[in-house]
Amino acid sequence: MRFSSERNRRSARTVSRPRNIEAMQQPGRYFESLRTNKTELIMALKATIFKAELQIADMDRSYYHEHALTIARHPSETDERMMLRVLAYALNASDALSFGKGLSTDDEPDLWQKDLTGAIELWIDVGQPDDKRIRRACGRARQVIIYSYGGQGAGIWWDQIAGKLDRTRNLSVISVPVAASQALAKLAQRNMQLNCTIQDGQVWLGDPEQRVQVDLAMTRAPLVNANSRS
Repeated sequence: MRFSSERNRRSARTVSRPRNIEAMQQPGRYFESLRTNKTELIMALKATIFKAELQIADMDRSYYHEHALTIARHPSETDERMMLRVLAYALNASDALSFGKGLSTDDEPDLWQKDLTGAIELWIDVGQPDDKRIRRACGRARQVIIYSYGGQGAGIWWDQIAGKLDRTRNLSVISVPVAASQALAKLAQRNMQLNCTIQDGQVWLGDPEQRVQVDLAMTRAPLVNANSRS
């Protein structure tokens, strides 16, 4: 019996170790590994709920609205990734845009927008999804946007999968600088008062105490009009 329980303890310690050390060193890719490795998800813990009053002044789109957001942060999600989801919402805001289940499921993005028939108009993911997920998204949605982050790791990720996505014509990949994503993480609070200003491609997101400038870089532009699919 002693040997049996000792084996069980060793087995438990083995299971608890992360299986993908390399992925953990690249935050965007690590979260995508959690999306596909269900045994590594912390299923026993519940999502943490964040609230945000987000005021948007998007002069490029002539969009001026205030949105009351409820954000469920997955147990494995960092403040950095969660705030990038908020940024993605601000950049694409509309009455129809909503948060998806994201890390909790393979079938939904981090954010999406549907029309009245249920067709997916816009699919947004944050991080470094694999090429299979991206191709599947491009087949389901009229427009797909990936907001990648993680500095050099994000560049390596794109170099590895870019050639596999040559036929996807409705895909945009936008890079968020690591300094900006880390600064956005510091804005995270359970209750937030946020404002976002967008003008001539320049983006600022902040609260009453601090403001972060986000200089986005277009890694991959869509090859067709957003109304068409790949």
